[in-house]
Amino acid sequence: VQLQASGGGLVQAGGSLRLSCAVSGRTFTSDVLGWFRQAPGKERESVASIRWSAATAQYADSVQGRFTISRDNAKKMLYLQMNSLKPEDTAVYYCARKIAAATEWGSWGQGTQVTVSS
Repeated sequence: VQLQASGGGLVQAGGSLRLSCAVSGRTFTSDVLGWFRQAPGKERESVASIRWSAATAQYADSVQGRFTISRDNAKKMLYLQMNSLKPEDTAVYYCARKIAAATEWGSWGQGTQVTVSS
C-alpha cells in the first residue's frame, strides 16, 4: 500500500487548509486511516483517524472542533480539513494506514509541510 499526501502550504493564523492523501494498492474496508504531524523538536503525534467502513472519527484534543477527517472510498482518498489554524499547528503532516488488527501503522505517506504564521 502506498500513500501520497498533498495540500500543505503557508497560511495565516485563522485560515484554512485541506490536506489530501491518495491511497493505492490493496486495502481492506476495516483498515484505519489517520493523519499525524511532527513539529520541529517534537515527537510525532496523532491528529485524527477514521476507518474506510465507518463515518465516526477520532481526534486529538488539540484539534477537536477545528479539524475534520474524511474519506472517499470510491476514489481511495483521505482528507483533513483544517480550519481556524494556529501557529502551533505548524508541522509536517503525514497520512498513514493501519490494518485493523495491527498495533503499528504499517504504511506512511511522505509528509506535507503546513506552516501557520501569526
